[in-house]
Amino acid sequence: MYFVMDLYLIVLCLLVIYIKDSLQRPHEKKLLNNLLQTYNTLERPVANESDPLEVKFGLTLQQIIDVDEKNQLLITNIWLSLEWNDYNLRWNDSEYGGVRDLRITPNKLWKPDVLMYNSADEGFDGTYHTNIVVKNNGSCLYVPPGIFKSTCKIDITWFPFDDQHCDMKFGSWTYDGNQLDLILNSNDGGDLSDFITNGEWYLIGMPGKKNTITYQCCPEPYVDITFTIQIRRRTLYYFFNLIVPCVLISSMALLGFTLPPDSGEKLTLGTYFNCIMFMVASSVVLTVVVLNYHHRTADIHEMPPWIKSVFLQWLPWILRMGRPGRKITRKTIILSNRMKELELKERSSKSLLANVLDIDDDFRHPCSGMSGSTTAIGGSVFTRLTTVEEQNANSGCTHKDLHHILKELQFITNRMKKADEEQELISDWKFAAMVVDRFCLFVFTLFTIIATVTVLLSAPHIIVQ
Repeated sequence: MYFVMDLYLIVLCLLVIYIKDSLQRPHEKKLLNNLLQTYNTLERPVANESDPLEVKFGLTLQQIIDVDEKNQLLITNIWLSLEWNDYNLRWNDSEYGGVRDLRITPNKLWKPDVLMYNSADEGFDGTYHTNIVVKNNGSCLYVPPGIFKSTCKIDITWFPFDDQHCDMKFGSWTYDGNQLDLILNSNDGGDLSDFITNGEWYLIGMPGKKNTITYQCCPEPYVDITFTIQIRRRTLYYFFNLIVPCVLISSMALLGFTLPPDSGEKLTLGTYFNCIMFMVASSVVLTVVVLNYHHRTADIHEMPPWIKSVFLQWLPWILRMGRPGRKITRKTIILSNRMKELELKERSSKSLLANVLDIDDDFRHPCSGMSGSTTAIGGSVFTRLTTVEEQNANSGCTHKDLHHILKELQFITNRMKKADEEQELISDWKFAAMVVDRFCLFVFTLFTIIATVTVLLSAPHIIVQ
């Protein structure tokens, strides 16, 4: 019995909702047709054309997105609020099934052309056009949100302890004060109830002010409402990363004058501070030297013998550094130096032609039986000379022909040797730069540790007994 009654009530409620909804829709449709059939979006909606239309204006600050000091811009997220009464949008709700409000797109209704005068946005108007809420008494509420990019004169004289005041000036673009009168929605200024806290800036306030200005171009007064966003830079980040290090470095120099002259720490503290300054300056100079070595080429620089000995042999051996395919030890250094000495002696005993082609002195007479008496010239050079000798064996080889052949071979050999030597020299300079860099790392690390430990241990009360 009770189950049947409950089921009956549920069906009855659903039927009432359906009937109400079916009756609501025709009423709202009929109302929209009656209101917009003869509505003119260009007509200023007032009963008397000589009276100004009052528009209540306000805004809600949601977020400070960015403060661009370089370009002097303020980027904010704001909701505007415009309220006015449209004389042509009034109806009796009892005649339309109790419909008391409508949501209508702004392009079908008249709306005030209020813009931000100091906008720096590419499209000038950064608002998103939302629906206008219209009530049966003609009241219209328009709340467009938007990302506003406004100009702001930023003064960084007291950075990072600076305050910034950024104005946002709103007003009608075409209506003067006799046709459209802006009224500040709240005496407290902008609405900050939904403001999202900014990590860099602290919001002090956002007062608003109504201004009536008569410009030189026109005799009519123009009304605007200017909101001033008052912000203060949060100094915690700059305090620990900029101010504290500067104070500590300055205090190291000043504290030396507070010590008594009889104390040895007076000189020690100053010495430590000077050592640190000298180390920093020296590191900059040596970094320049390292970069200079790294980018040297064979065209403009030759490596002196002392640099080869120090930075390519002995210092890498001390620092336990090596090159790909080359293991640097004391034995290899000594053998390399002996090989260079023997090579110089051998070259000094050879003839000029033998030095040019890097061959033995047996090859001094070009037409005296090369195929049997000539020693190995070295790869392709020997093969080409032997071929020439065989081709000219019957006809007789002349000194002039062989001279031309040797000249061509000399040119090719010199080009190949020069390319190899240049590449080897560039590689040597880069390796020398790496050696200097590694040497500076060890020296400066050792210097910092020794200087710090020496100064700390020289203080009489650093270690508490």
